Amino acid sequence: MKKYFLTGLVTLLPVAVTIWVFTFIVHLLTKPFMGIMVALLKLLPDYGPLRSEQGIRTISEILILVSLFLFIVFLGLIARRFFFHSLIKFGDQILNRIPLVNKVYKTSKEIIQSLLADKGQALKQVVLFPFPNKDSYCLGLITSPSPKTCSEETENDLLSVFIPTTPNPTTGFLIMIPKKELIYLKMSSEEAIKYVVSCAVIQPGKS
Repeated sequence: MKKYFLTGLVTLLPVAVTIWVFTFIVHLLTKPFMGIMVALLKLLPDYGPLRSEQGIRTISEILILVSLFLFIVFLGLIARRFFFHSLIKFGDQILNRIPLVNKVYKTSKEIIQSLLADKGQALKQVVLFPFPNKDSYCLGLITSPSPKTCSEETENDLLSVFIPTTPNPTTGFLIMIPKKELIYLKMSSEEAIKYVVSCAVIQPGKS
């Protein structure tokens, strides 16, 4: 009997504590506004049970909680946007005024913005090509056409291709390779990066 009682108590107690905490929070949040809401609801036409004291109280608590939730979300949205925007702008101004640092910061910022642009095609197309020799192949991501002078001097239509390294894809090689030597793959850039980072453990097309 004692064992069953303790088991039932352990099962029921967390539920009871949860209900108590929730009820306490509801009353804590709604109590300051209860008088105003009750007065407003009493001005409405008579809707039977809803016009009773308990019905008005319940409706008031629900409306107050919904209103508080929406107000908190709106307040958080405004605070987050303005605060973080101001913080980023302030940090951007500081970094742009530090000698040497501003050169690296501006360059990296331009690169990141171009790579993350929704309309950009950088690092979107995955290709396969011979590297580091003709008997082996490597995965790469097309970044952009090579400089015009490079293509003219080599008399080839060159493309700039980024080769991410394993297991850190933020480093790698940038090579210019003739377009005719590239094999275009039906593979997303995300799949290619996962394949490289996992050292070929995660195969393309598999989670």
